[in-house]
Amino acid sequence: MARTDRAETARRTAAAVRNNRGMYVDGNTARRLQEVPARKRRPAQVKRKRAETKRKEQLAAARPHKLSKETQRNREKAMNMNLGFVIFLSMVSAAVLFFCINYLQLKSEITGRMSDVAALESELSQLKEDNDAYYSQVTSNVDLTEIKQIAIGRLGMKYPSEEQTMTYQTARSSYVRQYQDIPDSK
Repeated sequence: MARTDRAETARRTAAAVRNNRGMYVDGNTARRLQEVPARKRRPAQVKRKRAETKRKEQLAAARPHKLSKETQRNREKAMNMNLGFVIFLSMVSAAVLFFCINYLQLKSEITGRMSDVAALESELSQLKEDNDAYYSQVTSNVDLTEIKQIAIGRLGMKYPSEEQTMTYQTARSSYVRQYQDIPDSK
């Protein structure tokens, strides 16, 4: 029986892989066509070919090409620009220049405004910090026991008695707004 590409054992050497690469069983696949090997040129032929191409290029460059009058006229027309094309190009160039300058001005204006906004934001944060510092200073200087003593001693204020206090319960919010009289509940 002929060898196939499948491994007969788990271990295969590199030489075995190289040798088995082109094997196939006769009759189960299409036969391979005989490939024609690439033709190898000898160094002398390569040098000769290069010399021929170089000689042809030199001859073509040395001999002047004769052009017809019509071809010469067409080339001259292509090289010249008429007045309408020059005016069109100058108008397009002016428009592009105008838009570029306008864009740069707007960009610089936006950058300036962004820096102004940043300065105002930093000023606002500084004022908030100052305000918080003043507020904490004011609240820390206030002594509630002293205020209580002044209210009771000098001003004659008293705590409310039980007849004066009324309790009221609400389920909606944590504070009460009085829009009408509170009903008696005792």
